[in-house]
Amino acid sequence: MSLPISCHNAQFGTLGQIDASHLVEIAAQGYKSVINNRPDGEGGPDQPSNASIQAEAEKLGLNYVYLPVIPGAFTQAQVQEMADLLKTLPGPILAFCRSGARSTNLYQLALQLV
Repeated sequence: MSLPISCHNAQFGTLGQIDASHLVEIAAQGYKSVINNRPDGEGGPDQPSNASIQAEAEKLGLNYVYLPVIPGAFTQAQVQEMADLLKTLPGPILAFCRSGARSTNLYQLALQLV
């Protein structure tokens, strides 16, 4: 089953929570970088850990960044970091969080700085 990635453009997409097994498909779809915007433990003990997803991403040769943000409470520093990542990470880039909404919102805010 194909992952329900929201493609904002050819260089950026968002997705809800992933686990390490999803990274093979993400890489197969051509993504070169993954940004995790979901804080560890936010979804309770069943949420895959950042470390487990990062380890698998690195095994597959994907660039991986952990930039956890709280929904509706983005700081200017987080928005700036996202803008910097958009400029420096190899694309296409996939960002994920619980539902994909906060990654989308952070992306939209970061575009104003790029």
